[in-house]
Amino acid sequence: MGNIILMIVCLLAGMGLRWTGRFPEATPAAFNGYVIHIALPAAALLYLHGISFDRSMIMTPLMPWLLFLLSWGFFALLGRLLQLPRRTVGALILLGGLGNTSFVGLPMIEAYYGKELLGVGILADQLGTFMTLSTLGVLVASIYSSGNPSLRDMPRKVLFFPPFQALVLALILRPVPFPDWTVMILRKLADTVTPLALVSVGFQLRFASLEGLKLRLAAGLGYKLLLGPALLALLYLGVLGLRGPAVQVTLFEAAMAPMITAGIVAIDHDLDPPLVTMLLGIGIPLSFVTLAGWELVLRMF
Repeated sequence: MGNIILMIVCLLAGMGLRWTGRFPEATPAAFNGYVIHIALPAAALLYLHGISFDRSMIMTPLMPWLLFLLSWGFFALLGRLLQLPRRTVGALILLGGLGNTSFVGLPMIEAYYGKELLGVGILADQLGTFMTLSTLGVLVASIYSSGNPSLRDMPRKVLFFPPFQALVLALILRPVPFPDWTVMILRKLADTVTPLALVSVGFQLRFASLEGLKLRLAAGLGYKLLLGPALLALLYLGVLGLRGPAVQVTLFEAAMAPMITAGIVAIDHDLDPPLVTMLLGIGIPLSFVTLAGWELVLRMF
């Protein structure tokens, strides 16, 4: 509950900062730069360094990759049918394909399924969502932010994306124990990701701009909160016949609101910022309702 209240406070704080006029219009760019270059790399080093790999749970970290690839195909097709701008399609792929499996997901798992299943959420977040953002997410942002993407430049953008570099470093350093002071510093830096990202989103949130975005907003949230999780549930429960609490939590994570840091990456690449802020600002509170419905559905299996 504390995390949910913090999200609301940070969104309102960002809106308040813009309303007072005390901060310049370039404030979100500064916040986003801090998140991408400092806070997210710290989170990668902290949480991926000590994560344990278990072959039996491969379907959990695989879930975000599948959700993102489905999102890419769905919105690429929808963009052609509706003749949407490239930057809008890119924003929809990122925000529709990446869920907030950590800051929203972990508290929700604890509330609905108990602390004993938090490990499933951590696997989905760290080996799934975060790695997907750092690789395919950056790739999509690079492709759709330019009308003429260079095949030579795209791998470079992924390789030089600071969280991806931290991710690789964390995996290389897994055999090396971190000193306590290092863990403390990384944790304090990592804890700033969500507050600053949400303040940045709140600063750019303008509900007056909802006019003209309704169809795109409905498409993005409809996929992220309903269609995407439904397709994965069909695959996991129907085709593969998987059952058990870990599968329920994995699919529950698939139904989370759009990922805040995916929104930061999208805005940093100028992928339809007004749409991105609406997807986050409306998607997060709306997900509290849809997640309750998904828990009831998944309980049947």
